[in-house]
Amino acid sequence: MSDDYCYLTTTGRRSGRLHRIEIWYAADDAHLYLLAGGGTGADWVRNLLADPAVTVEVGGAIHAARARVLDDGPEAERARTLVFAKYQPRNDGDLSGWRSAALPIALDLAPGPTAG
Repeated sequence: MSDDYCYLTTTGRRSGRLHRIEIWYAADDAHLYLLAGGGTGADWVRNLLADPAVTVEVGGAIHAARARVLDDGPEAERARTLVFAKYQPRNDGDLSGWRSAALPIALDLAPGPTAG
């Protein structure tokens, strides 16, 4: 598995079923940062707003995490900067507009990986 993506699993806000998506991320200490281009309209964001307990798979390791939508401020800017810096060099297009408009999300990782 490459470090291009992580796999985020949320619980459906209506169905209660697990939903897994592949998404860009950047890591920083005990946090992963994501940018939601669809903002709060994205199903996965609405799911984590309803239930912030998520799991995330990175490099084959599965971690329990708690999701937080970041308000404008230093941590939101850090999330945008880290994700943009990781993916802009890998893409032909300019991601600046996405970087500015996307909703930043933090995943606070629980210590140690969980059982897969």
